[in-house]
Amino acid sequence: MAQRETISVEEFFGPPPRAKVTLSPDGSQLAYLAPWKNRLNVWIESVDAPGDAQCVSTEDRGVVSYHWTRDPRWLLYTRDQGGDENLHLYRVDLADADAPAVNLTPYPGVRTMGLDLPAGKPGTVITQLNLRDRAEFDLVELDIATGTLTTLAQMPGSNVEGWLYGERELFALATTAGGDIELSRRDGATGALDPVALFDGGDAPLGVYPMEVTPDGTGVWVGSHRGSDRLRLARLDLATGQEEEVDSHPRYDLDTRARVFPALPSPLIRSRRSGELLGVRYLGERQVIHALDPHFAAVLENLEKLSDGDLAGLSSDESGQRWVAGFTHDRAPGATYLYDHTTGESRLLHRAKPDLDPGSLAPMRPVTITSRDGLTLPSYLTLPVGIQPSRLPLVLFVHGGPWTRDSWGFNPAAQLFANRGCAVLQVNFRGSTGYGKAFTRAGIGEFAGKMHDDLIDGVRWAVEQGYADPDRVAIMGGSYGGYASLVGVTFTPDVFAAAVDVVGVSDLANFMRSQPDFVKPMLVYNWYTYVGDPADPEQEADMLARSPISRVDRIRTPLMVVHGANDARVVLAESDRLVEALRARSVPVEYIVMEDEGHAIENPENVIALYTAAERFLAEHLGFEAHKA
Repeated sequence: MAQRETISVEEFFGPPPRAKVTLSPDGSQLAYLAPWKNRLNVWIESVDAPGDAQCVSTEDRGVVSYHWTRDPRWLLYTRDQGGDENLHLYRVDLADADAPAVNLTPYPGVRTMGLDLPAGKPGTVITQLNLRDRAEFDLVELDIATGTLTTLAQMPGSNVEGWLYGERELFALATTAGGDIELSRRDGATGALDPVALFDGGDAPLGVYPMEVTPDGTGVWVGSHRGSDRLRLARLDLATGQEEEVDSHPRYDLDTRARVFPALPSPLIRSRRSGELLGVRYLGERQVIHALDPHFAAVLENLEKLSDGDLAGLSSDESGQRWVAGFTHDRAPGATYLYDHTTGESRLLHRAKPDLDPGSLAPMRPVTITSRDGLTLPSYLTLPVGIQPSRLPLVLFVHGGPWTRDSWGFNPAAQLFANRGCAVLQVNFRGSTGYGKAFTRAGIGEFAGKMHDDLIDGVRWAVEQGYADPDRVAIMGGSYGGYASLVGVTFTPDVFAAAVDVVGVSDLANFMRSQPDFVKPMLVYNWYTYVGDPADPEQEADMLARSPISRVDRIRTPLMVVHGANDARVVLAESDRLVEALRARSVPVEYIVMEDEGHAIENPENVIALYTAAERFLAEHLGFEAHKA
């Protein structure tokens, strides 16, 4: 069989012509992200008169997210400064095409966190700001038209993680000394916090999610493991503190990926008009949506006929009749449709990668791997099209977090290397979320231990199945995946022919000490629980033993290191120290520092440069042919 013509890195990783399309509350307009001077910015277009698109933001760094408000005049969006994660909130005046966007939080070094648009306070937005103290987030109300800021509640201490806004009452989330999570009601007169419920921090390494106040203000919808290994949806009664199950799936957890990747959809699908619950998303090998409302059930049945992909972004007008639905698909990414439930008519609005032929792309196949100690590891395998899948070069692509998961859908990195004739394997190792509480907690104390063994067992499986050539295996990943790549070349150097570390941790103790203030309250129930406390000498010694920086002298595998200079989570020193140690021993290492990036490499030219370099590097060491322009 002959391999198909190779596809360029630019085609896989270039900015999409449109992304994240949503419908205005009255159903008359579409908003979406599209390139302006090669940066994703916000555009507006009429639903019934397409072709009148207008760019309403002109940012030199891509817009992270945007939001329609309840007033059709205003639209809000967020962006950070060079990847520093200090998100600022901007206002666009849709009634004045010539008016520039206004920064509603124009404070250097300040980060906005969360966003509520309360029905009872039209014209305002509720968010959290660390303006008073960089380590503490106060709950504030912003007047969208004037920018006037009013503090609703000051954070009472560094153990408080954040606020939960309700139009009747305010609630605080705090971390206890034992690492549990406490929800408390704030007394409006005194500011005192009255405990309502306590959640086991060990159940949720990234906190309780989802957590949203019900429209009547008497309860909170929460993702709960209480009494179950599976993450289900419960309603917490704010008067009694008791939980009652709302919905669950017999085998799958709630889809909580949006907790880590906010661009992904929430597991709760809510009515735009009333805020009531319409549906719930679960994720196994593929997504499952439970409809909890008869009208939405009928809508969902028709939407799911539009594509054989998984339903992703979803928005409607306030009547619930007009809908915009986007789909994720392993070989046809980002198809987005407009659907009118009154008429039953639909039309394709756009495809995220219209120039990619789905027939030239590789299917992503769910596979199950058994670890050496008998644990089931849900994984995904992508094999090249048009090539016999035998003794191929293998790229082991490791997800970040580690408290998230790989899932089915379009993965440009997997498609890139499959297009070059490689097998690509993504292993959901123990410690990943989405496969039950016990699976996640199996990662406690297992950094550079059984979590890494799971990855090696995935390689062993691919070799035993005949897919992979054991002499041509590479490991690549970002964040935790970068750490895993470094563990691969320091703990198991004989397994890998090459490694690519993107914003990876080299020193676990230093990494934890250098965390930004907005992350520190959560460390108790994730990093402290799973890895240790660097303030404890015995635990610090164990962390260093699990750190690649302590084993630099074992590195002989060809290594590429990539880092964003403005990374707030994994500071640049994590890569600088590693590279300096290697160069001091005259060990070759490719090092790329991107001066205008942070923890996420986002600017299109940098993403393309990253994967162009990784392709060249891995082609050299795995023996496949890189694309020639």
